[in-house]
Amino acid sequence: MTVHKLQIIPTDLFSTYLEQVPKSLQKAFDALQDAEISTDTFSFYTSVSSVYSSKIEGEDIELDSYIKHKKFGIEFLPDYTKKIDDLYNAYTFAKSNEINEKNIAEAHKLLSKHIVAKNRQGKLRTQNMYVSTPDGRIEYVAASPFEVETEMKKFYADLSILLKTEMNIEEVFFYASLIHLVFVKIHPWNDGNGRSARLYEKWFLAQKLGEKAWFVQSEKMYYNRHQTYYSNIRLLGLEYPELDYNQALPFLLMLPNAVVNE
Repeated sequence: MTVHKLQIIPTDLFSTYLEQVPKSLQKAFDALQDAEISTDTFSFYTSVSSVYSSKIEGEDIELDSYIKHKKFGIEFLPDYTKKIDDLYNAYTFAKSNEINEKNIAEAHKLLSKHIVAKNRQGKLRTQNMYVSTPDGRIEYVAASPFEVETEMKKFYADLSILLKTEMNIEEVFFYASLIHLVFVKIHPWNDGNGRSARLYEKWFLAQKLGEKAWFVQSEKMYYNRHQTYYSNIRLLGLEYPELDYNQALPFLLMLPNAVVNE
């Protein structure tokens, strides 16, 4: 693979990544298939993605209840399902649209419908952003509002290059994980950054590898191992200007392991 010089997405770890990525990745990916419960109007794995990505963010929702709601029309209190429905709609949108700047903003409008004010949906933030622990301790300081637009221009430029570059499956997974990680480190939205990053990771996979990518249960694995997930993200450092992507390997290996081991 020859990748033109990227502006913000790092490439240095690929040779080390290649030594450690599961050798059975292609075989495991090829074996993925849709669930029998899925229909033309209901996707089981989109439900899995939406539920577990939301649970990572603290939503009190169970997969079984959501399937009853989404497939069989069983009613729950609106507050129980509305944010998950919004994220489901964003995944559905991604399945039939290319991943690019315009559609990424549109997907955020969909998934953040009940998270941020309407005038901030799909709009870059204009204030400082901190990620805090449940006890109120700051664990990460994101890109400053004065950097966000410039950093996102670099992100979209790199994304465009990667989409045009021929890759094998290991390269696709490597860059999908980095898209997730770089985006969440910029943290460009007022809210919904984690949900967005996990969607864009899978969206890139699907763009490069086809619809089987939507059957990868990465969000479920990230939830089941959410302490490790967050720990691996934190390895890069406390503040955006000082991030060390040489520490990203444990995070990058989570996605291929979600295919091989889950």
